[in-house]
Amino acid sequence: MFQDIYDVIVVGAGHAGSEAAAAAANLGSKTLLVTMSLQNIAQMSCNPAMGGIAKGQIVREIDALGGYSGIVSDRTAIQFKMLNKSKGPAMWSPRVQSDRMRFAEEWRLMLEQTPNLDFYQEMVGGLIIEDGKVKGIKTSLGIEIKAKSVVLTNGTFLNGLIHIGEKQFGGGRAGESAAYGITEDLVKAGFESGRMKTGTPPRVDGRSLDYSKMNEEKGDAKPDKFSYSDITKPLVHQKSCYMTYTSLDVHDILREGFDRSPMFNGRIKSIGPRYCPSIEDKINRFADKDRHQLFVEPEGWNTVEVYVNGFSTSLPEDIQFKALRSVVGFENVKFFRPGYAIEYDYFPPTQLKHTLETKLVEGLYFAGQINGTTGYEEAASQGLMAGINAALKVQEKAPMILKRDEAYIGVLIDDLITKGTEEPYRMFTSRAEFRTLLRQDNADFRLTPMSHEIGLASELRLRRMEHKLKESEKMVAFFKETSITAAEANPILEAKETALVNQSDKMFKMFSRPQIDLNDMMQLQKVKDYIDSNEVDLEILEQAEIQVKYSGYIEKERNNANKLTRLEDVKIPEDFDYNKIKSMSIEARQKLGKIRPITISQASRISGVSPSDISVLLIYMGR
Repeated sequence: MFQDIYDVIVVGAGHAGSEAAAAAANLGSKTLLVTMSLQNIAQMSCNPAMGGIAKGQIVREIDALGGYSGIVSDRTAIQFKMLNKSKGPAMWSPRVQSDRMRFAEEWRLMLEQTPNLDFYQEMVGGLIIEDGKVKGIKTSLGIEIKAKSVVLTNGTFLNGLIHIGEKQFGGGRAGESAAYGITEDLVKAGFESGRMKTGTPPRVDGRSLDYSKMNEEKGDAKPDKFSYSDITKPLVHQKSCYMTYTSLDVHDILREGFDRSPMFNGRIKSIGPRYCPSIEDKINRFADKDRHQLFVEPEGWNTVEVYVNGFSTSLPEDIQFKALRSVVGFENVKFFRPGYAIEYDYFPPTQLKHTLETKLVEGLYFAGQINGTTGYEEAASQGLMAGINAALKVQEKAPMILKRDEAYIGVLIDDLITKGTEEPYRMFTSRAEFRTLLRQDNADFRLTPMSHEIGLASELRLRRMEHKLKESEKMVAFFKETSITAAEANPILEAKETALVNQSDKMFKMFSRPQIDLNDMMQLQKVKDYIDSNEVDLEILEQAEIQVKYSGYIEKERNNANKLTRLEDVKIPEDFDYNKIKSMSIEARQKLGKIRPITISQASRISGVSPSDISVLLIYMGR
């Protein structure tokens, strides 16, 4: 029925599990993906979209590493937007509105076409752990399946409890049962667990909405895409979203249900996502606001189902319905299903190594919401790295660990295992101290070579990246080496109301001015001739523009990163005894002993460890 022993078993087929299974299998490991429902692989449990602020950078990093999320997102997108284009390129973040049903279908089809990957539908009820090592899984039917490593990506299913007003029932997602047994096995093995909460809005019938009363939100006029590969293409046709607002009347109706809300009557005790609060939480915390935005998002090309983004709630269904009917454009709204909150088990991620392998049980990896994160993109990136590292460990190869100056994924994992989290963790650009280096446009430069080295990113991907890098560097050199006369430059400078020049100079200097952009430079005949003769595409043009205009910022940030890298190179022995350092604070000794950082740099980022503690530690290590 099954392989004698699998290299990797992945439990759960959400965004984390799907990426984990694909990565492990593509690295040549015999992999089994176990899920309670093969019909819901990579299900978009919440909003039908991928990317957004910082999240878009993560999707591009996944793609650069050879993961599937970018390709699936491109193939099933119904709208594309590059967010934050008014800011510098470090802040640009791609986002797509997705066709929910096609997204899950495309994921399943891609996984089915992946060699070395088997599937099995059943609930996993426990783990086989012997002598501090994972040996496999136990299913609800009592079947034992052996494995050299196991990746847990259980999402919101571990002892999941759904709340709608006074009603509560077990479930991992609307219409799906919760998973029982794994938490109990892990606690028995010595793991610390906790509870978190998330929520989702009602889904409504788009035929019952009056879009003429709402603001239309169109996609970009020239849409881009996520994947760096040639196998996907930008959208030609797009579907609009819409925006409307709550009102004081809506807020008053919502307040009528506060005494029946599980958030306010004490039934929900766990912490929800700070940056995606429920509508009742918003009107309670921001009582001075007389309205809040609601984004009306279609669920696909052909379905009439609509997602009401901004109206996440666990209020009683009658209150949800009454309140929504008071929103402009929703006067005749019909529900597909009400919103709900869900509580679930998670395991504080300080119990993990940078590889996402647990410290307590060898060969056991955690990825996604089990680590206290929220969001498809955060989950997918962890799944990818857990799948990679599980496969590499089985193959007795060195692990892949991304640093904070190499990827948002590196920031995410380092934050989780170094600082932990007591509320659902979401990635933001502000969390990355080297965000000028970690742009969405250069994820392939940063990550494809190292992924190719371990055998995940294809030769074709590497060659495409090298071509893009070579051509963009060549074009930057063209701007540095080519002169421009005052007669050529001044008409453009005058039109942009910036200082004129009185002598010839290099194009690079003119292009570096904040008022001058790529379109201005493309008015020059020399630039037109260069583009035509070298067949330069838009991707290379944009990369060259960023390298010219932000070269000073990029160089400065790289220098800062290099300084910190020196501390990353100072390793701390695994068995280092922090208790012997009496001149270090008690809190620092306790935190260092619990988290057991692998470098001085990681130790310096632990909450409660001061610079003086680090100085003492360096002295004890003979530094």
